[in-house]
Amino acid sequence: MSIHKSQPKGLFLLFFVEMWERFSYYGMRALLVLYMVKALQFSTEKAGHVYGWYTGLVYLTPLLGGYIADRYMGQRKAIVIGGTLMALGHFAMAFPPIPFFFGAMILLILGNGFFKPNISTVVGSLYEENDPRRDGGFTIFYMGINVGAFFSPLICSTLGEKIGWHWGFGAAGVGMVIGLAMYLWGQKALLGDKCMKPAAPQKNYWVPATLVGVVVFFLIASAFQINGLDIKGMIPRWVYGTAALLVAIGLAYAYASKPEKSTLTHVEKQRLAVIFIMVFFTIFFWSAFEQAGSSLTLFADRETNRWIELFGWRWEMPAGYFQSLNPLFIVLLAPFFSNMWIKLAEKGKEPSSPIKFAMGLGLLAFGFVILIAAAAAYQQSGPVSVFWLVGAYFFHTLGELCLSPVGLSLVTKLAPVQFGSLMMGVWFLSSVAAGFVGGAFAGNYDAIDHVRFFMIPTATAAGAALVLILITPKLRKWMHGVH
Repeated sequence: MSIHKSQPKGLFLLFFVEMWERFSYYGMRALLVLYMVKALQFSTEKAGHVYGWYTGLVYLTPLLGGYIADRYMGQRKAIVIGGTLMALGHFAMAFPPIPFFFGAMILLILGNGFFKPNISTVVGSLYEENDPRRDGGFTIFYMGINVGAFFSPLICSTLGEKIGWHWGFGAAGVGMVIGLAMYLWGQKALLGDKCMKPAAPQKNYWVPATLVGVVVFFLIASAFQINGLDIKGMIPRWVYGTAALLVAIGLAYAYASKPEKSTLTHVEKQRLAVIFIMVFFTIFFWSAFEQAGSSLTLFADRETNRWIELFGWRWEMPAGYFQSLNPLFIVLLAPFFSNMWIKLAEKGKEPSSPIKFAMGLGLLAFGFVILIAAAAAYQQSGPVSVFWLVGAYFFHTLGELCLSPVGLSLVTKLAPVQFGSLMMGVWFLSSVAAGFVGGAFAGNYDAIDHVRFFMIPTATAAGAALVLILITPKLRKWMHGVH
């Protein structure tokens, strides 16, 4: 197969669908912390915890959505369900009362669980096992994510911060509806019958129904607790015990009833181990990277000079605009990275996936070095130039391009077909832990000297990169089935 063969047509449908879905997600995320602090009057600590709760759980539910798609409905139907739930969630955010706020977040968390792992799995299904276009295709797909992520803070932050918060959230909902309509319009013609049926079908629908019910219960309970209500005094203890028992029964039954063809070979077990190891290292990346929506947004709001003056005209840039820098850089740089990996592969010099991950962590660490310098400059002379944040986001983006699209591609290459979406859900588990860790860390932004604050993710990312380089030879053997 020619390495320069054009990409499958279905890739470009999925590109635009993902673009609009990410428009909705990042538009909402750009407003979330500022909305909680300024409109809902949450403390910085509470806003950080809610942000971490949301960004963590939004990547936990893909494990459930991937499992259900693999065994009960196929990826294509799961995408429709997920898109519908997310659209409802964004529109619910357009209503001001607190119950709507937490209800909207629950819908978004569940919807993302059905949507996120399955659209990536459908992208992987467009390629044969050893197709050299795969990493480049996922990098193009990743551009779709970031085209949407670039425009959404500009539109949603302008509406939310300048006109009204709920106008911004409503715009995010419109974006999700456009993406869902586009998918329904083009899926049959451009995707054929790929991923229409579950790879390892089961017929006992009470198992996923039970699991979904327990997840919903957990999300509602978490919302009560975060909002400061004494849920223990409102719900009897036996409800918690029943919920735990149902989870145990559901998981045990799902394991006992798995089909015979899901039995794994030694090589497949090694490759799954590689996925779990890479998921672990990715936690260090995302826990630092996700400061973009929390501590870096606060740095932009409080410690950055955002005033623009031109010919007597003076305008203050909304703080949320800075979150468009990362996707802008990705759109500009992703074609370069896609071609670079292909050309290096032609010459036999392409780095292995673990080395690409280590490069990503190193570049992320360097971006935080810039923030350390910016925080020191603020302490000396007050609000700093926007170019400090521009530089930090630039290096964070370089790191992301070395890690995130490569990770999506890696999972589709190494995961057994009957566990494709489930393993994609496992991949997103790194963002679960990162969301909780990063959110809790961001909650200390007002309590820690900011130079020292930014030193912590710098050291963490650099240390993780070093360890990953040391274990790469072993990981490469497992990836290629070498005993």
